[in-house]
Amino acid sequence: MARKNYLFTSESVSEGHPDKVCDRVSDEIVDLFYREAHDTGLDPALVRVACETLTTTNKVVIAGEYRGPDSICRDMIVDTARAAVKDIGYEQAGFHWQKADVQVLLHGQSADIAQGVDAVGNRDEGAGDQGIMFGYACRETPELMPAPIYYAHRILQRLAQVRRSGEEVRLGPDSKSQISVQYEDGKPIHVREIVISHQHVDEDMSSSDVRALVEPYCLNALPDGWVTSDTIWHVNPTGKFFIGGPDGDCGLTGRKIIVDTYGGAAPHGGGAFSGKDPTKVDRSAAYAARYLAKNIVAADLADRCTIQLSYAIGVARPLSIYVNLHETGRVDEAKLETALTEVMDLTPRGIREHLRLNNAIFARTAAYGHFGRAPEDDGGFSWEKTDLVDTLTSTVA
Repeated sequence: MARKNYLFTSESVSEGHPDKVCDRVSDEIVDLFYREAHDTGLDPALVRVACETLTTTNKVVIAGEYRGPDSICRDMIVDTARAAVKDIGYEQAGFHWQKADVQVLLHGQSADIAQGVDAVGNRDEGAGDQGIMFGYACRETPELMPAPIYYAHRILQRLAQVRRSGEEVRLGPDSKSQISVQYEDGKPIHVREIVISHQHVDEDMSSSDVRALVEPYCLNALPDGWVTSDTIWHVNPTGKFFIGGPDGDCGLTGRKIIVDTYGGAAPHGGGAFSGKDPTKVDRSAAYAARYLAKNIVAADLADRCTIQLSYAIGVARPLSIYVNLHETGRVDEAKLETALTEVMDLTPRGIREHLRLNNAIFARTAAYGHFGRAPEDDGGFSWEKTDLVDTLTSTVA
């Protein structure tokens, strides 16, 4: 029997965190290829990008493989990276959008990979790699996400909003949040501990100064009554956070996969999302699994749902589909597994077409989670829609 009373903790990191800077640059490169494909008349389904970024003190290194429009050149990639860093807000001596050395080490996609992924003759397009992907949904928040990761994101989104607007000029781009949520009878009820580490641009600010600055915005991002007199705050626990971003810590694409998904409340297959075009099922199938899980919960077929999909490189259909309703289901799980193949084509091509992924939509996923974004924040993420509710309900009836 599942525990009913417990603490669960999740963390988030801001767009200015070194790893998230890399995720943003990598996803901006993916978007660049899709924009150019659309602008030059190239079939966007032919685009292939696997882009990794490393950042450190005034240096950005972009490496990986691609296939796409011939119009894309090194200068376009460099300009795209600089624009991303500028938008995040880095104009520091140690990491400056204009002064950083940007190295581009991208090269053409391997022919060995292409032969297994491309559609040839009667063979449909295969998955870009083997792997397992998970999707999850639950009733803890309006967006059907686990409460700890959802509100950890919301805190940092609120702080980023006031920093970007100029309302709080003392905040830097780099920050992290972590909340420990108390569950009673299986439901989240309040926050036991809050951790906020936030870069500040005034070197003389103390931890108490930063707490006084950020606390009102944190309270605004959390449900009423969740922070009590017993809630313990840890704000800039080391005492100072002046040197931030890639100048303070090296960043890499794909190192925040739990932040990107469910905060540890659900399994993760292991593959990162950012920097990958959607023929890579690490990304597209994880989006599909979330989409299906969210629609199952939204359809009131269960209160919690975990879905696993698995693929092999060069093989179009998923090798397996697993559904776990965590003893909250109102339908048979095996029947639901069969129904999922009827309501959605789960081949890589089918996923991309259903969710309209062959477009320049990925940069905005790079921070504050790929799932559970509120309608005003999500930019229209197709995998967050609940447009399969009626179809699912009728299919399993």
